[in-house]
Amino acid sequence: MKKIFVLRGSPRAKGNSNIMLENFLSGLPSEAIIYDYNANKIKLKACTGCLRCNVLKKCVIRYDDWDEISKKILDADIIVFASPVYFLHFPAPVKLLLDRFRSFVNVKLTENALDYQAFDKWDKDFVLLLSLGSSSVQDAEPIIELFQHITNLLQCRDRLHYLIARRMILSGQIFMDEQSLSNFYDKLGINKNEASQDYLKNKDLLQKCKELAERLSFV
Repeated sequence: MKKIFVLRGSPRAKGNSNIMLENFLSGLPSEAIIYDYNANKIKLKACTGCLRCNVLKKCVIRYDDWDEISKKILDADIIVFASPVYFLHFPAPVKLLLDRFRSFVNVKLTENALDYQAFDKWDKDFVLLLSLGSSSVQDAEPIIELFQHITNLLQCRDRLHYLIARRMILSGQIFMDEQSLSNFYDKLGINKNEASQDYLKNKDLLQKCKELAERLSFV
């Protein structure tokens, strides 16, 4: 039975990354256990860099939701970050949670670099479902590169999966039919001929979200 930790980064219930996530969740078996959190609604304090987690093997910040959330993260088989991309990175509430991942690893300073050793074995898949307003998926590269580094130090780099929706301006845009998308592009001054191609890409992307969940469910 798969356990999935989900973090929603969009402040909009009908945001495009949430729609991608719902398609992903639809591909999971009915018996899957889902820990579903909205980064904009949980109570989290910022990491202070106190480094006490190096000794205690857990975060010492108290009176927020991290203790509950961290247990769900460690218990999960699949960790999903579904979020829009704001100014080349995650929205602040998502980054706030990601910074607390520091408490999962022991960090030692060596002559050449920092040596990271996870306290627990991370036999997990990481999934990034990202939407961005840019026409280029390159704007999501800072997030991809960060997770490549994180999953590498957790010894599961080859288990990072990501899907990116580009040119997403409006909530629910990924659901737009071809004509609606064409009319919208015309208002933006974007070549209307792009609408046909983007409509098919968006439709295919949502299907890939579902297929990814189906594939990971049987790994």
